[in-house]
Amino acid sequence: MRKVLVAILLTAAVVFALGFKVIMVTDVGGLGDKSFNDGTWEGALRAAKEIGAEAQVIQSYEQADYIPNLTKAAQQADVVFAVGFMMTDALFKVAKQFPNTYFVGIDITPPEGQTLPNVVCYIFKEEQAGFYAGYIGAAMTTTGKIGFIGGIPIPPVERFRYGFEAGAKIYSTLHKKKVEVLKGYTNDFEDPKKGKDLTLAQYAQGADIVFLAAGACGNGGIEAAKEKMVALVGSDKLVDIIDYYMKNKKGYFAIGVDVDQDYMAPGVVLCSATKGISSAAYYGVKAAWEGTFEGGLKVLGIKENGAGASPMKYTKGMIPNSVIAELEYLAKLIKDGKLVIPDTEDGLKAFQVPSITFPF
Repeated sequence: MRKVLVAILLTAAVVFALGFKVIMVTDVGGLGDKSFNDGTWEGALRAAKEIGAEAQVIQSYEQADYIPNLTKAAQQADVVFAVGFMMTDALFKVAKQFPNTYFVGIDITPPEGQTLPNVVCYIFKEEQAGFYAGYIGAAMTTTGKIGFIGGIPIPPVERFRYGFEAGAKIYSTLHKKKVEVLKGYTNDFEDPKKGKDLTLAQYAQGADIVFLAAGACGNGGIEAAKEKMVALVGSDKLVDIIDYYMKNKKGYFAIGVDVDQDYMAPGVVLCSATKGISSAAYYGVKAAWEGTFEGGLKVLGIKENGAGASPMKYTKGMIPNSVIAELEYLAKLIKDGKLVIPDTEDGLKAFQVPSITFPF
């Protein structure tokens, strides 16, 4: 009798799981951006596979697609993902109409006074991830110039910049090294050519490392870095790139964003400033499935494993161990609230590097 009961319960669980559906509505960058759309989908898909649920993607090609796509998704799914700051208004308009559907917003902050019980939004302390990029960039530049290229200057992109500039300032102050930060925007997240052209322009101005917080535009920036490095080294092999840099202490590098993009050009992508997009998407699906879903805003930073840097699989041999050790120590100060990375323009302008003594 017990075996029969267990079999019935297992069958019911499988049937329920198969009836559970997750749909992600992309931003205009879409899947294949190798950035926040891909990162969100990875986490949503991982959770869906774990619970045996169905998962689907609806592509947005322009901003006018957001409301119809979210509406279509809400009519079919238990959990709907809206990806990207630009979808904020559409998400909350549609979510009000479907109170029994769970919505997860990635890189979205609820408009003031519009918190809904069926909508959870995840944002990230991009400034803390940008800090890693700025510190490493300042440590590794041999020209004394590093570049920042943003997409559209929306809050998440700007927070990356604030952290990047602050990280560079921290390294510059602690090591008495003059470092200039060049800045530019593609005003787009979709066109790799714009990112490539702007990256090449910053290299022409003397930058040797460029941080690309520009969605799919950044992919073009990574391509530019690879072309410049290969032309310099005469080879695209990782061992040759490392050997050349170690002998000559110069090169052209990119810094990736959102997810680990180091693999896109091994040895050329110095590191990636990452945020916990995949984890947030995973948690959103699991909470809906397990009945623990709570609407509201969740902010993830270094302390919550929501901001950080890639493992630097291909470049750790180039980056001095002392720099890695300093980053670990500074990250602990950030976790403990002893080092606060600015998250606004005014905060960046007022930012002063505190007295820091490394214990090594």
